[in-house]
Amino acid sequence: MAAPAVPKEPPRAGSGLSPAWRAAIPVAVALVLWFLPPFWGLKPGAMHMIGLFVGTILGLILQPLPQGAVVLLGVALTALTGTLSVGDSLNGFANSTVWLIVSAFLFARGFIKTGLGRRIAYLMIRSFGKSTLGLSYAIAASDLIIAPATPSNTARAGGILFPIVRSLAASFGSEPGPTARKAGAFLMLTEYQVNLVTSAMFLTSVAPAPLVAELARKNFNVEITWLGWAAAAIVPGLVSLLLIPYLLYRLYPPEVKQSPDAPRTAAIELERMGPMSGGEKAMLAVFLLTLVLWATGQWNGLHETAIALGGVAALIVLGVITWKDVLGETGGWDALVWFGGLVSLANGLSKWGVIKALAGSVQASLGSVGSWVLVLFLVIVLYLYLHYFIASMTAHVTAFFVPLAAVAIALGAPAYLVAISLGVFSSLNASLTHYGTGPAPIYFGAGYVDQATWWKYGFLLSLVNLAVWVGLGGLWWKVIGIW
Repeated sequence: MAAPAVPKEPPRAGSGLSPAWRAAIPVAVALVLWFLPPFWGLKPGAMHMIGLFVGTILGLILQPLPQGAVVLLGVALTALTGTLSVGDSLNGFANSTVWLIVSAFLFARGFIKTGLGRRIAYLMIRSFGKSTLGLSYAIAASDLIIAPATPSNTARAGGILFPIVRSLAASFGSEPGPTARKAGAFLMLTEYQVNLVTSAMFLTSVAPAPLVAELARKNFNVEITWLGWAAAAIVPGLVSLLLIPYLLYRLYPPEVKQSPDAPRTAAIELERMGPMSGGEKAMLAVFLLTLVLWATGQWNGLHETAIALGGVAALIVLGVITWKDVLGETGGWDALVWFGGLVSLANGLSKWGVIKALAGSVQASLGSVGSWVLVLFLVIVLYLYLHYFIASMTAHVTAFFVPLAAVAIALGAPAYLVAISLGVFSSLNASLTHYGTGPAPIYFGAGYVDQATWWKYGFLLSLVNLAVWVGLGGLWWKVIGIW
């Protein structure tokens, strides 16, 4: 089977503006912030960092250039202006999650090139393919089943499920571009969003969760067990998993809704494919070994990125993919540039004390609010939407968990309730953007969903998550005695 076509670049945002304006606005805002007098006790260099970061984010929104070029420009300017050292400007490209993302793209290429992804897709269609909605629930259920044993949402959504979702889209004749809305756009957006829900449901399903538990223990004497976290998250989590595919199905519907002949067609195609080829078997063996190593990472001591890179190396050695395939995976290398660059810029904000100062300002502002219930709600909202400025769940927890939790606890909110609330939103906050966590550039980078649509539905689903996890979740947490 031929290698998959390189995904087309998604339509650029800000298309209502001329290219000159789309370039001028980020530059103008960056310059204003650059020369703005320092506030929050920051140094002038911090204002320079804020200007470059905000200008880069506006460049990503308006896209006068492809997103990789925008971020590369921002990174280059941090080094050229001396705002960051060259080493600090480039440290995001050494980030392990960045390379896990690249590995996920290469795994996906192996799935598609060998036909294994196509075979799995037809097996799923044969069982659940009477409707696109049914497929979305099958994918969500798969994510939920493997979430407790996969302490990396990037490994789970990117390395395990992305190749299957990509193959499912292709099996419906849905590719980036004119046919994206047939099924691919809906399936990509749905799996990304449900992955954030499964990430919020278990202490072992995403990296920041254990960090939240450790910070809560060290700073607030709150002990969160695996079972305690799961008990708190199970009801709002299952409700979210039921709601999100259906809401996206109604709000962002696939063109192919009913496919009564799909199971029969899938069975015919499986028969036509015949027994598994040697390439498929090799791909499956490497994939299963990688999955087992990921699932047992807490015992084998191997880093998930090291496992993924080892898997890619094994695919090359076994001839499943070639070095030409690796070089041709432009989506992965594009993601490395723009996601790695954003990590560098976000690290620059922390290095200059911007994140700490922002957190302190928020803490001081909320101190005058009386009711702890209102304070906690405002803290959750702030914690959620501050993720527009962060390209990493772990960085978000590191920057904001302790100062914002301290405000709510100081004003009377139960410490365990605060820790659980912010803990689950440490994953749910990544719904907002296409750079908020590792799987985001993988699913966005597939080219099925343009940036404006991604942000639009990310914001809408953030409101759904607030309603479910704060509203229903708050009632459930009252029932089980958390407050």
